[in-house]
Amino acid sequence: MSTSVHNATAQLRTTNLQESIDFYVNVLGFQLDFRYEDFYAGIKIGDSNLHLKLVDDPDPSIPAVREGGHLHLFIAVDGVDAEAERLARLGVKPFLGPYDTPWGSREFYITDNQGHVLAYSQGTDES
Repeated sequence: MSTSVHNATAQLRTTNLQESIDFYVNVLGFQLDFRYEDFYAGIKIGDSNLHLKLVDDPDPSIPAVREGGHLHLFIAVDGVDAEAERLARLGVKPFLGPYDTPWGSREFYITDNQGHVLAYSQGTDES
């Protein structure tokens, strides 16, 4: 590969851009990086980014992702148990975990205001 990659950014669909911005900023604690008119926004998550795009219909992948044990967004954190407790106090209760995985991490799963599955994970000393 002759070019170097600096970053990759996921894009999630939302039927209500302001509610999604509020969820990611005011509940999850991330930062609004930019907003373009009424249909697109960037969220800063640590050294990464997430883009939100306003659409008319809910993301059709949501049911299959949830039922299949998949995820839309993976978020690596320190203090995964404390973060699960903080979010639960704010009314965002994990639907799975926190639990220890066979591959050496500790994880919990939540859904955002649109139903996208977000996985929070913390590596262990052995991983």
